[in-house]
Amino acid sequence: MAHSAFVPLRIFSSYTMLDGAIEPKAIAKRAQELGFPAAALTDRNGLYAAMAFGDAARAAGVQPVIGTMLGVCRPDMPDAATPVIDWLALYAQDEDGYRNLCILVSRAHLDRPLELAPHVDFAALEGHTDGLLALTAGREGGLARLFAEDQPERALAYADRLQALFPDRLYIELTRRLDEIEGKAEPALLDLAYDRNLPLVATNPCCFATQDFSEAHDALLCIANSTYVASEDRPRTSPDAWMKPAKDMRELFADLPEAIANTLVVAQRCGVGAPKRKPILPSLAGDPTAEAAKLREDAHAGLERRLDRIEQLAVSAPLPVTGGAGGGESSAAGSGPPPTPPASGRGDSDWREPYRKRLDFELDVIIQMGFPGYFLIVGDFIKWAKDHDIPVGPGRGSGAGSVVAWALTITDLDPMKLGLLFERFLNPERVSMPDFDIDFCETRRGEVIRYVQEKYGRDQVAQIITFGKLKARAVLKDTGRVLQMGYGQIDRLAKLIPNLPADPWDLKRAIDGVSELHSEYKNDRSVRHLLDLAMKLEGLPRHSSTHAAGVVIGDRPLADLVPLYRDPRSDMPVTQFDMKYVEGAGLVKFDFLGLKTLSVLKKAIDLLAARGVRVDLDALEWDDEGVYKLLQKGDTVGVFQLESEG
Repeated sequence: MAHSAFVPLRIFSSYTMLDGAIEPKAIAKRAQELGFPAAALTDRNGLYAAMAFGDAARAAGVQPVIGTMLGVCRPDMPDAATPVIDWLALYAQDEDGYRNLCILVSRAHLDRPLELAPHVDFAALEGHTDGLLALTAGREGGLARLFAEDQPERALAYADRLQALFPDRLYIELTRRLDEIEGKAEPALLDLAYDRNLPLVATNPCCFATQDFSEAHDALLCIANSTYVASEDRPRTSPDAWMKPAKDMRELFADLPEAIANTLVVAQRCGVGAPKRKPILPSLAGDPTAEAAKLREDAHAGLERRLDRIEQLAVSAPLPVTGGAGGGESSAAGSGPPPTPPASGRGDSDWREPYRKRLDFELDVIIQMGFPGYFLIVGDFIKWAKDHDIPVGPGRGSGAGSVVAWALTITDLDPMKLGLLFERFLNPERVSMPDFDIDFCETRRGEVIRYVQEKYGRDQVAQIITFGKLKARAVLKDTGRVLQMGYGQIDRLAKLIPNLPADPWDLKRAIDGVSELHSEYKNDRSVRHLLDLAMKLEGLPRHSSTHAAGVVIGDRPLADLVPLYRDPRSDMPVTQFDMKYVEGAGLVKFDFLGLKTLSVLKKAIDLLAARGVRVDLDALEWDDEGVYKLLQKGDTVGVFQLESEG
């Protein structure tokens, strides 16, 4: 298929939240339909969708161009009560440029007062423009605004600064959207371009894919700004803010064909995507060889301490021999019942050998797969937590099947005694990062995360972003509110949508599957209008928040690897990539789960200790008849994972 001789260079995805309304996959699909050879993503102060868009574009045979609209504080305004923030469109030409994009969008969020919108000072661009190509951002850029404000001298000085920052990489952007600022500034922008031999480029900033989405986008802006569709004085969508075909753009710029041709030049100059990397971790030992040696040393020493403890307990209360899946003889140890220490605690040490064999087998696999650093890092912060009397869960998930984890006190469950298999956790035939789900006392979890921040550097530790979506009931209520429909009617309609977390219904399914809703949709014009608008907005991201447990740790400042965001409720940076894409970018996730049950247990032990009763949770019997009778009666309120129904 022959491509069209135009590239859309200013597309806001749905991750310019409550403004852009095109999912990354939909951008790629629409670009393919229109025959665009490339398409550029330019979310505001963000690269949230860079990896998702890159994957989708390449799959559709479209070259992804990765960029951002960066908020930049206008320079030389000492008398301004609040800073004037203009926009600049930046695009990555190579890996250095992508790294600089990450650094700049991270600074826009992290290095500004919370009460101000994300932006960088002009000085922050210094030293971070290599590998970046810049567009002057049309009516939203400082250049057009200054010309429109009748400040030509300041506009020319602004152009001087941009040219110095982006030598041979600065384009004068024209948009022609019948806007007052554009109309007033265009003659001066053309004169500037011709006088200084700066290339022109034509864009049509777009927030939605097709023309028929305009009304829904207008409603989305009302949701974003807490206004009503019927209000006069409110932000409004541009009816031109859709992905126009090349034919329309060529007609619009028929007098400036070079501005259309230069869209392809920009795309040709910006051929880098968000890089995918192998796992990157800080090293606690200096290099892979030293890490492997340290892991072996720590694991063997830890195992002997564990086995000494078992022997001590056997002296005071002989352990029963219980059958099991065998201590993982599939893991090179031996099948049959688990090893049992002698009740005397003296003489026979053969019972330790299966543990040692299993440990060596696991260590060989871990080292062969390149994961010793991961185990050392997890072992380090868990040891710190335990040394500071912060309760840590005994372990859950497949990680409890690792003798190495048990030896390092990452878990407190004896995998050999319980017959747990290491292969469910790590298997060379199915290479994936190990992933421990670690529970910490809910009230003191933050202390462990702060320890990790201090140990590795505050700029090398971050939490992971998540996105709240406009789901069926929520989008119906939001859309009904901006249409000023009665609260009672909206609430009644929303309650007709089944609320099943395990099997969520979207609006189309509810209309087809709920007879009362189907009837109203069919017979009431206002309800049909509401639902049609809501269905177009359903599923778009509404807000960002922070993942409840996920933390990433890098071997360098994280802004060199991924773009960062600031959660106003926390002083910790947050990755702009979610769980799926942060790992693709090379960052390893560590789960710091806060568990209320551990806090309750700690309080109970402290209260008992005050009465002279000492309880060692690790030494409790697993076959206490009274406990099982309690469970059989269903008296399990407050017992983690047993307190819910069914």
